[in-house]
Amino acid sequence: METIRLTTSQALVRYLIAQKSVQADGSIAPLFGGVYGIFGHGNVTALGHALERAKDELPTFRGQNEQGMALAGVAYAKAKRRRQIMVATSSVGPGATNMVTAAGVAHSNRLPLLLVSGDSFASRLPDPVLQQVEHFGDPTVTVNDSFKAVTRWWDRITKPEQLVNSLPHAVQTMLDPADCGPAFIGLPQDVGSEAYDFPVHFFDERVHDIARPRADRAALARAIELLRGAQKPLIVCGGGVHYSLAEEALAAFAAKHNIPIVETVAGKASLRWDHPMYGGAIGVTGGTAANALAGEADVVLAVGTRLLDFTTGSWTIFKNPDMTMIGLNTARFDATKHHSMALTADARETLGELSVELGEWRSGDDWSTRASNEVATYHAYIDKIAAAPEVGTSELPTYAQVVGAIDRVADENTFALAAAGGFPGEVNNGWRAKHLNSFDCEYGYSCMGYETSGGWGAAMALPESDVVVFCGDGSYLMLNSDIYSSVIHGHKMIVIVCDNGGFAVINRLQKNTGGNPYNNLIVDNPTVVNPVAVDFAAHAAAMGAESETVTSIAELEAAFERAKAADRTYVIAMVTHPDSWTEGGSFWEVGIPEVSELDSVLQARAELDEGKNDQRVS
Repeated sequence: METIRLTTSQALVRYLIAQKSVQADGSIAPLFGGVYGIFGHGNVTALGHALERAKDELPTFRGQNEQGMALAGVAYAKAKRRRQIMVATSSVGPGATNMVTAAGVAHSNRLPLLLVSGDSFASRLPDPVLQQVEHFGDPTVTVNDSFKAVTRWWDRITKPEQLVNSLPHAVQTMLDPADCGPAFIGLPQDVGSEAYDFPVHFFDERVHDIARPRADRAALARAIELLRGAQKPLIVCGGGVHYSLAEEALAAFAAKHNIPIVETVAGKASLRWDHPMYGGAIGVTGGTAANALAGEADVVLAVGTRLLDFTTGSWTIFKNPDMTMIGLNTARFDATKHHSMALTADARETLGELSVELGEWRSGDDWSTRASNEVATYHAYIDKIAAAPEVGTSELPTYAQVVGAIDRVADENTFALAAAGGFPGEVNNGWRAKHLNSFDCEYGYSCMGYETSGGWGAAMALPESDVVVFCGDGSYLMLNSDIYSSVIHGHKMIVIVCDNGGFAVINRLQKNTGGNPYNNLIVDNPTVVNPVAVDFAAHAAAMGAESETVTSIAELEAAFERAKAADRTYVIAMVTHPDSWTEGGSFWEVGIPEVSELDSVLQARAELDEGKNDQRVS
């Protein structure tokens, strides 16, 4: 057997370079698009050296914060529809634990990300080393064990030859349509530099394609029987539709069989907004159209969704007591949720098989007409609240107006991105997808700070697109340094920062559940003694971005045109209304006190208890 002597780090890098994947258009590309790296004593000497020698084949992009660069990797993978993956590497200690949050984002959203962190010495002879956290009763534990809760594959390499077994498993886990998620590799400082005679064939080029598992024939027959008997069938479209490349199959299936489609946050832009079967956004961040349809549906085909509580209204939204759910998902865990009739299979292939077996069957026109009327009514509502205010109005612009302004000028190159806070509800309702796969709202983990880092990753993945980031002031202040990353690496994005005085949407929840405003808006915190207004445009300019502050929707529209023409990241800042939100969502269960001195809290608790009467147990 022919061998080559390499360090553990060199072998890791060479193996990653050898992996290729089939893209959505059928072309072949490197599976690993690059590495986000912040070097420290745990990874600079061995892995950093290996990456420097391979910089032409596996480029390294310098992040500013480990969490941010890993979040950029999550957004990159989503934009690439799980067909290309980024690596994020850090030193041991705080660099590693900074990435745990990003790993949680990847895990909850079923997205691939390879995390490679330095680790304590396997020999333990120098212990305790700088940044090492010691566990008195278990010396095998390091801070990297914290990744076990938020990764699909976890391994600590203690001998170089372990890579031969570990790396293929890590790659296959990240590419598995059912078990997809982040993988973690820990590299102890000494092991990363140790050499081994690796088999040459271990580094042979390998081209990966995403598996498309087929449905069990008996389960498929049962699903067909349920659909044929439906009077008011409904499709709930999740993010799995994007990863299966099933958008066209979904649209054709719905049109042929006359079944309305409603979208989750992750599933948005699986369908054009003007498709005749489009029923709108469902759930807590959804609208009245989709939620009304869900309330009447008797058979629900849930395609590629993990049925988050924001989708199901904490399982109150499907009010028909006779409703049956069919779970079409590659992951058995998701397909069987809430006693669904499981179709554990690929979305694109199974929709085609279902359509063939259903033949010419269609649901009644009265049901699709009902859906169209609901959607028309809701669009009229959105048009009203998203319209630009009359000239001379003294009211602050709203989030809905901000989204509406950019939506009106969006074209085939526009990609919208948001996360957490108030924007998910606004973009999920007010952003009208004019082309497919043009939207990313991180709401699986609802991670504040994802916006600018995710924008960097999306801009890297989609260089021909105008990546537009909608970001609140709270998220911006939490994590913004990847504006600088995007500037120095030449990955342009347009960031719209809306300053509503703090954490306004959680202030809304606090007030809506009977509580007094406290600690969320700056003005409502009595410990704040110097409420300074942040100059977001000046801050962004200090990081090399072009920027400006606007005060009206008309100014925003003009600034957006300047931003599109700019040659680098452009930040537009504006003050927005703290209390104006798009309405139309559903019940959401949160913990409201049973005992309180405030009558408003007790009233809110009573409303919660009443709302839970609609909660499905099975």
